[in-house]
Amino acid sequence: MQLEDRFMVSQDVVAREVGGELVLLDLASGQYFGLDSVGGRIWELLCERPHTLAELCDCIEAEFDAPRNRIEADLMALAAQLCDQELIEAEAA
Repeated sequence: MQLEDRFMVSQDVVAREVGGELVLLDLASGQYFGLDSVGGRIWELLCERPHTLAELCDCIEAEFDAPRNRIEADLMALAAQLCDQELIEAEAA
């Protein structure tokens, strides 16, 4: 996975805010997943349109007080988890 990779939300996922947390439901598996405020913001951005991981880092860096290297590491880990669960997918080239 690279920062230049572009991702989009899977069509089989719905999201709702519950108690300050964004809850995702994978309709294909019936599993629920929770995202904190930063993860929720990333999800919102991906719902708007496909983004590269670098673009997502830029947005998060502008909105949250954290060092760029920490944002990149956390975003790469989150993207890997979301891909593994098939909640997001790489945009076809």
